Amino acid sequence: MAAGVEWTAIVLTCRRGGGVAALQRELELRRRRGALGRRPVLVLALEDPWAGVGSGGATLNAVLVAAEHLSARAGCTGREFSFDDCGRAFTCLPAEQPRAAAEALVCNLDSLLGTVTQRLCVGSPPGVWVCSTDMLLSVPSVPGIDWDGFQGVRVIAVPGSQAYARNHGVYLADEQGLVRDIIYKGTETQIQQCAGPDGTVPLVCGVVFFSSSAAEQLLATHVIPPLDACTYMGLDSGAPPIQLSLFFDIVLSMAGGMTEEDFVKGGGDASVRSARSVLWTALRAFPLSMACIPDASYDYLTTAASDHIRSLTLLPSSTSHLRFCKTAHSHVDQPLLLEDGSSVTNCLLEGAVRLAAGSVIQHCHLQGPLEIGPGCLLTGLTVDSSPALQGCPLRDVVLQGHHVRLRDLPCRVFTLTGRLDDWQSPAEEATYLNISWAEFFHWTGIRKGDLWDAETPQKDRCLLSARLFPVLHASEALGLEDVLWLLAPAASGERLARWRAAWRMSWQELLPCLDKAAELGARRDLFFLQGQHKVQCVLLGRQDGSLLPLIRSAVHEGYHEALLGTLDEVASTADDAGIAARALACIADVLGCMAHGEGGLRSGPAANREWASAFGRLESGDIAGGVRELAAERLKWMSSPALLVRAARHYEGAEQILIRQAVMSSCQFVTVCPVELPPLGHWVQVACPARLDLSGGWSDTPPITYEHGGAVVDVAVLVDGCRPIGARVRRIAEPELRLASLGGTPWGEAAVELVCRELGHLENYCQPHAPGALLKAAFICTQIVQFPSQKPLRDQLMENFGGGFEVHTWSRLPHGSGLGTSSILAGAVMAALYRAAGKVAGTESLIHAVLHLEQRLTTGGGWQDQVGGLVPGIKIGRSEARLPLRVEVEEILVPEGFARILSDHLLLVYTGKTRLARNLLQDVVRNWYARLPSIVQNADALVNNAEECARALRQGNLPLIGKCLDVYWQQKKCMAPGCEPLAVGRMMDALQPYVYGQCLAGAGGGGFLYVLTKEPQQKETLHQILAKTEGLGNFSIHSIEVDTGGFSMEVVGCDPNSSTHSGEDMAM
Repeated sequence: MAAGVEWTAIVLTCRRGGGVAALQRELELRRRRGALGRRPVLVLALEDPWAGVGSGGATLNAVLVAAEHLSARAGCTGREFSFDDCGRAFTCLPAEQPRAAAEALVCNLDSLLGTVTQRLCVGSPPGVWVCSTDMLLSVPSVPGIDWDGFQGVRVIAVPGSQAYARNHGVYLADEQGLVRDIIYKGTETQIQQCAGPDGTVPLVCGVVFFSSSAAEQLLATHVIPPLDACTYMGLDSGAPPIQLSLFFDIVLSMAGGMTEEDFVKGGGDASVRSARSVLWTALRAFPLSMACIPDASYDYLTTAASDHIRSLTLLPSSTSHLRFCKTAHSHVDQPLLLEDGSSVTNCLLEGAVRLAAGSVIQHCHLQGPLEIGPGCLLTGLTVDSSPALQGCPLRDVVLQGHHVRLRDLPCRVFTLTGRLDDWQSPAEEATYLNISWAEFFHWTGIRKGDLWDAETPQKDRCLLSARLFPVLHASEALGLEDVLWLLAPAASGERLARWRAAWRMSWQELLPCLDKAAELGARRDLFFLQGQHKVQCVLLGRQDGSLLPLIRSAVHEGYHEALLGTLDEVASTADDAGIAARALACIADVLGCMAHGEGGLRSGPAANREWASAFGRLESGDIAGGVRELAAERLKWMSSPALLVRAARHYEGAEQILIRQAVMSSCQFVTVCPVELPPLGHWVQVACPARLDLSGGWSDTPPITYEHGGAVVDVAVLVDGCRPIGARVRRIAEPELRLASLGGTPWGEAAVELVCRELGHLENYCQPHAPGALLKAAFICTQIVQFPSQKPLRDQLMENFGGGFEVHTWSRLPHGSGLGTSSILAGAVMAALYRAAGKVAGTESLIHAVLHLEQRLTTGGGWQDQVGGLVPGIKIGRSEARLPLRVEVEEILVPEGFARILSDHLLLVYTGKTRLARNLLQDVVRNWYARLPSIVQNADALVNNAEECARALRQGNLPLIGKCLDVYWQQKKCMAPGCEPLAVGRMMDALQPYVYGQCLAGAGGGGFLYVLTKEPQQKETLHQILAKTEGLGNFSIHSIEVDTGGFSMEVVGCDPNSSTHSGEDMAM
């Protein structure tokens, strides 16, 4: 939710019998979705104490009830509406809010709350806002209301034409903005008096603010007769009803141009005059000011169908915070059949449904072929109505399906009217279905006596009171065809007889029987039904739309089971592992949302044995069977937040299996060639540079890299003058695998030693934290060892190589350095293993081989590290958005001598903080699968910045490179919030004046910071600066140099420390 005020209470008033329980549920849902702000807020749907209490009485009653709950704050109000059974407040608008936390229909109430909360109220003092729901309101983002020194009551006005004002209310204000009078449907002279210099007049738009003191004084009147009759307390006390207007009885009492005599005499009857007298005494001392907001506008929701259709098909004012769209929260099979200027909201349109410009469909499930002409409004029609509509010409009509409850009997009623019809005009002057009543009677055979009782006065014989609409029939079920025949009554004697035999009601009689709860429930059912279609389209169409807001809504509103069923279906029937993986990620999100923030962290272990069978099916390629078993197991984990979170973790584990299978498609780009075996006991030694990622990182991470496409600029670097990562391998006579980690140098003592003599010793190769897991996985991925296999390890080694292997690895870099150590080390090990086994792999093959190894190892890394460390110099790696995953590397040709210049300006600063990237990776993948808009946009920006950085390097432009580094760091923080430790932030702030740009290496969170200094050779200078900076801990600064030679591989003698060697020495 955008920044705005935080409400203490929100009260929605409705008429008596207006479905208050259903409206209360709607407000509660908005609170749970977070649409009403972050702070706990009291929400009340409040029934008017009397049927005709009026807007002023409703306001007074609302303030009283809110005050009883929390000492006075609140406000909103509304009345009946012909074109939405739930009233103007819940009239749905053709708009979506893609950045909302939870996906939901946008009603006029939501729009007004957004306008008032985020625009009108900003800067206002505490008090009570009252806002009519009878209009669509648009206000600029900065309305420019001056609250300095404000006291009393303020009305909000919007500028309008004098012609429009003839049928509406306007304010007459003085030069100080104080209201003198409120004029309703005034004369031309009266309206001209209200005009400003530009000729516009300040229109009454239904928004009033009462300061705390004014609201308290208004509240105090609720105990004074006859105003007590406006509240529920008066009702309970037996007081006679009274009707008051908010503007012409309450607000007008404070208008400067009114006298007490004129104001009190303006009341209709004695009780109203008495009430006005009380209001004058209570409120007269408060100044009434006006704020007329330039560029604001409002559109009154009239009972004219033409106006309503126009409101839903014309784009709102440019100042509105909403943007109307042709299809909102709808699934349309053939969207090209919807003409521009039409509107579809909360619908499921299957097959060929053609909709002309100037027509609106809301809350309908229809099946084509259908053709709907211009000027139509269709609402509340179910799929069962489609056959009756097929072949029926619709033009300039309003066709609505209603949920009606007659005592305890629920039923469906259909109404049909014309776009040009007026509800209340006498029949002699009015139309029905856009033709005169006389022509209608002649056309259909219907008589006046069928519609109105003989004693009904002529002036009351109107469309509102005409008993046109069949409700019940003694022997037959009624349907849409029982009103549609009125459009084509030729040869319809049977239809006329059936119509006459039915019990019919007028719209006036139907209004009190409308079942708001059933209507809102049906809209919700349809919303989630089209939502299930949306899920299928987004996933199967590989679209970037986020499903997380829909998931949150489904959980909030109890539709999660249906959504889980749809996701199961997509995952099990997709012919693509990538689609299935995203569907499983969505299921994990549903389960996580069901935990409602309880049950522990989303990231965690996912190897419970109960899920092993399902995981095994996925590993074997049986995705459909695996998804079925996952769903069956899921049912056992739904009873508590802790179990739900653990189930979500296992769904993410299942998703990782499918990601691994997708990435391992890169194996086809690994080719090796046979070469002569080195002599027994001779070492194959590989030394590799580290890598700096200058831009684009995270775009190389699966699944982003094959769903979006990636581009990363990397530099191979020497650290303190040497290649810090290496491995050596030799064949030995014993048929075993000896694995040793030497710590920081090629000549150090072994920190970890393992000997594998059986295949069982390799079983934990896929557990990254198991000792020697990377080396074990390397033996399997290079196919030196076949695993699993019926043939023992000893036999495999003796038959193929005449003995076993010994492997030593080292790295001078600290754990979690961010310089790509583990992936580069994997590349070094695989290069050495291949060569020691009598094979050789080119650099491109090694890049893809490391991708394969890391998927088998289950660390799930991307490709930028091995590209950076195995390919010499400065380069950009790219991958396209497709499978199989293939990485292509392009050398960046920099100006002559620029590599040396870049080396002189680059420095590494060890932050002293260990980088922990695992949860970062899980969070990024989770957010990518959720397609959070910020993440999708950031993925685009990462790739674009990488290409920009490559251009800057080709130009040799240090300031532009530095700018790319700074942009890149902001992109990393967007991708993985929390990756900048506090001490690192202090360090970067201290260095900022001296550098063109700076960035934490790798995923962030700690490790090395690399900086591009403005001056060359700044190691000592930066050390002095950081030494004076508090709170940094143990840092160190290291020189780096662009390595244009690439990794080296040499076959040496039996003593790896000897300065002489035999065989080959080659840089790859």
